[in-house]
Amino acid sequence: MSISDYTHFGFVLLPSFTLLSFSSAVEVLRMANHLLGKSVYRWSILNPDADSVVSSNGIAIATRPFDNLDMPDVVFVCGGTGIRAASSPEILSTLRHLDAQGITLGSLCTGAYALAKAGLLNGYRCSTHWENLTVLRQEFPAVEFEEEVFVVDRNRITCTGGVAPLDMVLHLIASKVGAEIRASIASQFIVAHIRDAKDRQRVPLLARVGSVREALVEVASLMEANIEEPLSLGELAELSHSSQRQIQRMFRENLGVTPTQYYLNLRLQRARELLTQTGLSVMNITVACGFQSACHFSKTYRKLFGVTPSSERGWGLHQTNTSFQNSSAGYMRQ
Repeated sequence: MSISDYTHFGFVLLPSFTLLSFSSAVEVLRMANHLLGKSVYRWSILNPDADSVVSSNGIAIATRPFDNLDMPDVVFVCGGTGIRAASSPEILSTLRHLDAQGITLGSLCTGAYALAKAGLLNGYRCSTHWENLTVLRQEFPAVEFEEEVFVVDRNRITCTGGVAPLDMVLHLIASKVGAEIRASIASQFIVAHIRDAKDRQRVPLLARVGSVREALVEVASLMEANIEEPLSLGELAELSHSSQRQIQRMFRENLGVTPTQYYLNLRLQRARELLTQTGLSVMNITVACGFQSACHFSKTYRKLFGVTPSSERGWGLHQTNTSFQNSSAGYMRQ
């Protein structure tokens, strides 16, 4: 059975789980049934040790134990605050048992910690809330923690917190319900843009590198504040009171990229937000993100995201060979 064929979703609620993440996932399934006019999807709210579990906002949700005669196709661990204490030996044993039965496992918000602690994410790519990324990468080196809003890697489906599970479940059911129903579900929840597996959660740089890297954060902040007219490396050095060599070293040692590549990716991420969330023309977005020509913008965009700006939006590029003049020389334009 492929992931797109899953119709029975299980949710294991851990103490202090994030109610928003859990409900975002379930509501997509409920709305799919409503719009389809039949009960295609169903869900089980589970906990092997309790009749109800209290979420982080104090609301209790009734749960039931697993039924060996009615097992879900996929089981998501729903985490929240206090995830270490919530990942009890009983929970970890249950997850290992589910894996041994061949059931696909996933997580919402911080639930990835429980899967990693149980040894069930070794060798997998996975996603979790950005607040936990740095610590978990150090604690579980055999797990490849990503910054995407959700990750589907073989029989593991992991997702960040907030409303990201809504995007994830829309992705999982897309081929079964069809594009029209998928779009209608999003419209019912006033969602203007459905994120996919290429979308990244916005991880504050300070959370990635720590407070001891204030100089790096300052340079990155200058980049983010100057997207339309990118600053040169020399200008960044002058404004941050650092040398160009120091900036090169900071980015290479802490982020594994050059300042130029980081700046380019930052501008392309901004372009993707504008393409998918606004009605600006591709040409206006080209200018707004500091590119000299729409042709080069399209080329670099495709290299990062695998699609052209026009196919991302469904609109055509206009005047693709038009060049734009800068008032400053030496911009870090690619």
